[in-house]
Amino acid sequence: MCETDDGAADDGGRGRGRDHGRGRDHGRGRDHGRGRSEDHQENQEARFSELLEDSAEDLYEHAPCGYLSTLLDGRIAKINTTLLDWLGYERGALVGRKRFSDLLTVGGRLYHETHFAPLLRMQGEINGIALELKTADGTRLPVIVTSTVKTGGDGQALLIRTTIFDARDRRAYENELLRARQEADRERDRLKVLNTTLQKTLLPPTLANVPGLDVAAHYHIASADEVGGDFYDLFPLAAGTWGMFLGDVCGKGAAAAAVTSLARYTLRAAAVYSPAPDAVLANLNTVLNHEYNGTDPRFCTVIFGLLTPDPDQGGFHITLASGGHPPAMVMRHDGTADSLPTPGGQLIGILPNANIATTTVHLAPGDTLLLHTDGLTEAHTAAGPDGRYSDEALLDLGRALAPTTATDAITAIRDLLDTLGNGVDDDTAVLAVHVPRTTSEEQQ
Repeated sequence: MCETDDGAADDGGRGRGRDHGRGRDHGRGRDHGRGRSEDHQENQEARFSELLEDSAEDLYEHAPCGYLSTLLDGRIAKINTTLLDWLGYERGALVGRKRFSDLLTVGGRLYHETHFAPLLRMQGEINGIALELKTADGTRLPVIVTSTVKTGGDGQALLIRTTIFDARDRRAYENELLRARQEADRERDRLKVLNTTLQKTLLPPTLANVPGLDVAAHYHIASADEVGGDFYDLFPLAAGTWGMFLGDVCGKGAAAAAVTSLARYTLRAAAVYSPAPDAVLANLNTVLNHEYNGTDPRFCTVIFGLLTPDPDQGGFHITLASGGHPPAMVMRHDGTADSLPTPGGQLIGILPNANIATTTVHLAPGDTLLLHTDGLTEAHTAAGPDGRYSDEALLDLGRALAPTTATDAITAIRDLLDTLGNGVDDDTAVLAVHVPRTTSEEQQ
């Protein structure tokens, strides 16, 4: 038992000794690891310290910008290596031999003498001026210049310190922006010409000459950047009758132009086939509804009129059919004016069978009928209700104009559109027909 205890004791001692040895080895490993870490940190700090110990002269000479000191008369007294490398000169060729203005281009020298130097003398500093320097090989170096006048304790100016930044990358960037802008301007001009040409193809070059009628029209383009959707026409049908229409397609651009073209030629063709105004608009509604019945429906508002001379009363008998269009206005020879509403008329192209509203009017000698799109009555104006010009304001204008002619009415509308200016943010089409009075009627 004793021997066993002693053996165990001895073994335990040896075990403890081994454990203790391992503990010492492990401790030395920790000490060794900590030493390497401290050495690495010390090396980093030493290298960083070396960087911080660069001389002020070295920092000046190899700064990322140019430094220049000149006397008050502009003679170069000191220049750093960075600027010398940019210019391609030896130090002795500039210091004490050249003035700062000698390094500038002809235009820069003129600006320096007339603006830069006088402002510097008055203000004591001038910042961020774009100039061009001439290098030794004659090339131009675009730079940004900042100058400050250094004064002594008595406030007297001693010299001028100038900082110069290389602006070549900035100039290249600005030139690229300018090139892109010029290209965009050219593209916009080409687009305007294209839009104007396309717009003209959607309008009649001239209106039909209707015996016994004075006719005038005007199309106001709100934006030359997009093709509008307004359209109008007046054309002969069967002997002694004429058709006229004015409409407004929803939207702008190429898609609206396609609908405008389809609507215009469909109306003319339908009027030849069956000239009754409600039948003409029903035909157009069928065509548009069938053509644009998918995910991108297209529609328009239209007013179509059939004009027939009235041999009994004189003047013209007019039947108007409207598909959701603003009401026409008649200005009478007696100085009155009224709208011709067609309630219930639905937009053309939305439903398979649109409700078409009709009305009739007798246009006596001296009377004028005016058709218009909503670009006029929805124009922005501070004087109108809800900030819009409104149908009521147009009716007031008609009452002020009556009696009038088609030409005078259109002239007044054009003047109004010019007055509204940028408030007219949608294209506007107006069409007027007037029955002139004979000399005897005017005398009566």
